[in-house]
Amino acid sequence: MAIEDSAILSEQPTTPFHDVEHYLAIPRVSGLALSPDGKRLVTTVSTLNAKGTEYVTALWELDPAGEKHARRITRSAKGEAGAAFSSNGDLYFTSARPDPESPEGDPVNALWQLPADGGEARVVLSRAGGISHVMSARDTGATFVTASILAGSPDEEADDERRKSRKDHKVSAILHSGYPVRYWDANLGPDQPRIFAVEPGEEKEPGKPATVDAAAPLKLRNLTPDAAGLLRDSDSVVSPDGKTIYTSFNKPLAKADSRSVLVAIDVATATHKVLLDHEGMSYFAGPVSPDNRTLVVLSESDSTPQQAPQVKLHLLDVSSQMVPESGLRPLAHGWDRWAIKAAWLPDGSALLVTADDDGASPVFRISPAGIGFGAGSGDVTRVTRDAAAYTDVVVSPDGLSAYALRSSYEFPPEAVRVDLASGEVTRLPAPAERPRIQGSLERIGTAAADGSRVPAYLALPDGASAQHPAPLLLWIHGGPLGSWNAWTWRWNPWLLAAKGYAVLLPDPALSTGYGQSYIQRGWGGWGSAPYTDLMEITDAVMERPDIDPSRTAAMGGSFGGYMANWVAGQTDRFDAIVTHASLWALDQFGPTTDASQYWLKEMTAEMALANSPHLHVEKISTPMLVIHGDKDYRVPIGEGLRLWYELLSKSQLAADGNGQTPHRFLYYPDENHWILQPQHAKVWYGVVEHFLAKNVLDQDVPLPADLGL
Repeated sequence: MAIEDSAILSEQPTTPFHDVEHYLAIPRVSGLALSPDGKRLVTTVSTLNAKGTEYVTALWELDPAGEKHARRITRSAKGEAGAAFSSNGDLYFTSARPDPESPEGDPVNALWQLPADGGEARVVLSRAGGISHVMSARDTGATFVTASILAGSPDEEADDERRKSRKDHKVSAILHSGYPVRYWDANLGPDQPRIFAVEPGEEKEPGKPATVDAAAPLKLRNLTPDAAGLLRDSDSVVSPDGKTIYTSFNKPLAKADSRSVLVAIDVATATHKVLLDHEGMSYFAGPVSPDNRTLVVLSESDSTPQQAPQVKLHLLDVSSQMVPESGLRPLAHGWDRWAIKAAWLPDGSALLVTADDDGASPVFRISPAGIGFGAGSGDVTRVTRDAAAYTDVVVSPDGLSAYALRSSYEFPPEAVRVDLASGEVTRLPAPAERPRIQGSLERIGTAAADGSRVPAYLALPDGASAQHPAPLLLWIHGGPLGSWNAWTWRWNPWLLAAKGYAVLLPDPALSTGYGQSYIQRGWGGWGSAPYTDLMEITDAVMERPDIDPSRTAAMGGSFGGYMANWVAGQTDRFDAIVTHASLWALDQFGPTTDASQYWLKEMTAEMALANSPHLHVEKISTPMLVIHGDKDYRVPIGEGLRLWYELLSKSQLAADGNGQTPHRFLYYPDENHWILQPQHAKVWYGVVEHFLAKNVLDQDVPLPADLGL
């Protein structure tokens, strides 16, 4: 080996987690689409651009048999997403890359087609408002897209003109007449989503000589012209025969409330019929059975300050003219988990779903009694046995295998094949190798005061022992209806484990995967059971000889940030607290979040005050790092601004006569609830490491240079 080569190797980090630049460069896999013949599996891979400033997506083809290596099938600076196969094997996707046949046009998210028999992708439909989502009917050539129009536009031509006028006159104003007005990080309106059928258009110059691959242009037919804002944030599914689209409509109610009703859209007539509309219940469409007769329905009950929501599966007979409610049957209601609908087996004999379950999210098979209707409980069988989380489940045409993305805290999402008879899981040749992790992961638990089990994962750094105990970081998950059970790019414990910390990932009361009663025991009392559970599991871990109880910190984002704030006002046991996108004053948060109608069902005004961290600011004696993005509409920036001011003016570590304080505020003017830009993520981890090193380890780690400090 040459001396130069040896020097280069010596500069390589031990693992990608020992250098945040290498961590950010790990390719990220998402989404799966399977061709109708089961021979092609397509996923989306995100990689850093050359400048390291943003992620660019590309489509990759995987071999379902696991024999051939993965291969990239698209490449562009703008990236591609939303892969969907048509019944003839053509692959549709969306991309904003320039159209080679119209290079002078403004780039928009257009509909592209990659022919089944090979060749280059081409634009088949482009419009000023772009295309957001593609759907195809399994058994026919019917293709549908979701796209947005300006509310006052009667047709596509008028929509183009209105958009051009707003752009030319630099108008961004939006006039609202309903609620909500924004969602996560998006301002709602004046665009409104619609569902369109993609159909053949007319040739501009019929009979004019052209190459054999020339095709007539496509046009859109609006299937939901009167939907207004009812399709915002809705999931839609297409029947295999392409005749019906099932979707939820966001129905407005009195006093700015809303709920989701289930609707069937007749493709031929572009009319819709409300199938399920019950007070206190929202309905969402799942997959349609292969014979087009049975629709999976997911219901979610409205929460109240006293009762947590309940999520249930149902089967709806959509084959007859009967009153819809009479065809609705419960599915597996005796199973105490919140299922995520996935896919039917090709013969309609069973349904595959995923659900959070004790620190994992396995694939389950539900076999309804009879042909979709019967006693209603269903037979639930766990298919996958490992402690991993599965998403994006698709089924092979022969019904013998399923394909999914699998992840855990030991590896990021990767495509796998699942043998549905044995449950055996095979990893498919991937676009990138698994990143190597240094350290170990343990599943642990303790008992709460009421006897409930409090489970957790513990990520230990390499070398942690009684002779070299590791400092402890308590990480509190968001939600709060969620679980630490899958790989996360935003809160990755191995980056901190590489710095020598042990990272504790508990699932306290309110967490999913442990039954309805586990959620209910924390409902309406965020500062009670969830807090005491966190302290119980922290106490248990601190008794371990490989953990140093004298060096600890607590961290969390969103609800986890709320809990970090609550912890700060209840105990001084931690050396530092990091609170990201956090709720601070619950009386202020409720009316200003993007979904006030949901929040105000969760707690009464009295309950909100009883659980509000801001009332305990005078007791805070722990240095806090506050992190917030200005574009965060779920937890508005006002929470972070008020927290910061009150820490500096009222806490026990308030600013002194020289304006000095150990508290810090990392503010992002152009980020939202999450830190999405790669270089901002690098700054995030750098500032967190600096703050923890200073307050937990009594070490001086430099701040990121890009802060300019």
